[in-house]
Amino acid sequence: MRLNLDFSWTRVPGAVPAQAADDGPRGGVVPECVAGSRREQLTPYVAPPALLFLSSRGGDTSTVFDLSPENQARIAGVAALVLLITVTASVMAGTRLSRPLRALTDAVRQMEEGRAARVEVKGKDEIGRLAAAFNAMAERRERLEELRKAMVGDVAHELRTPLSNIRGWLEAAQDGLADPDPELVASLLEEALLLQRVIDDLQDLAVADAGELRMHTEPVDVADLLTQVATAHRGGAEAAGVTLLTKADGRLHLVADPVRLRQMVGNLVSNAVRHTPPGGTVSLLARHDGGDVVIDVADTGSGIAPGDLPLVFERFWRVEKSRSRRSGGSGLGLPIARKLAEAHGGSLSATSVVGVGSTFTLRLPA
Repeated sequence: MRLNLDFSWTRVPGAVPAQAADDGPRGGVVPECVAGSRREQLTPYVAPPALLFLSSRGGDTSTVFDLSPENQARIAGVAALVLLITVTASVMAGTRLSRPLRALTDAVRQMEEGRAARVEVKGKDEIGRLAAAFNAMAERRERLEELRKAMVGDVAHELRTPLSNIRGWLEAAQDGLADPDPELVASLLEEALLLQRVIDDLQDLAVADAGELRMHTEPVDVADLLTQVATAHRGGAEAAGVTLLTKADGRLHLVADPVRLRQMVGNLVSNAVRHTPPGGTVSLLARHDGGDVVIDVADTGSGIAPGDLPLVFERFWRVEKSRSRRSGGSGLGLPIARKLAEAHGGSLSATSVVGVGSTFTLRLPA
């Protein structure tokens, strides 16, 4: 249906027709002038024609909101397609997330059974970082397990050697094959002291690991402490042909356990002397570094290979694989020194250059 509102001019009743007006000499001019004036006055107040269409302009019925059977089938098909795409995307995303999680679960079960386990790292998202962290943890666990097994053998070896020597000489003396002279007694005493030192070191490590290491702190003059340590080790250094030097930058003071501090520095000095050839030098240097006091024990020895440097603080680890006591102690001095440094709130690190020497840095809060 089409509704056309059109506003047009109509003749006013009683008005003079245009033809009648033409009879006068100027009858046609006046009506035209009046009509033009009215049109100009009323045109701003007259709206243009308004067209209202209740159907399309061509007369066709609109199908936009038509719920005919065909359109209902079309809407149902579109909804089904959207639902299928959504379900497919959800399944794919869930599979992508669950696959690495299942791999991690299987790896954890393998680790519980005592087997080596690794997971493949894909991408750098949260799952990838989790897989990388798991692999690092697995490697660390395997390394600790290997160290634990090696430590059992090392402890047995360290205790077996002095005990075998003591037992052998005592049996020889009992059978009359050796005379219990002062030299034999001194040798047995040396083996007993070695055995006692290994046991004491193991006890110190056990106490430090349990966090029960007792500290009796007091003010300590670092320069005096270095002098005491150098004096205690000077005899062994001179016997090995090694020169001991000490130097402290000013008056340095610490609040620490003096006995444990001497034990830390003494372990570092004995280790440096042991690995320095005759004619070399071991230097004890103390300095301020920010809010810390740093003690460096540097030697001019053979140095440590880069691959072995991370292992120097492992228990019973030695540079000399033959485990000879001429070139290595029990392998517990450096681990004990690090534990004591940590108990004081500090740290112990090492740097080395093969053929030039090594430097062990003890950093303690001032």
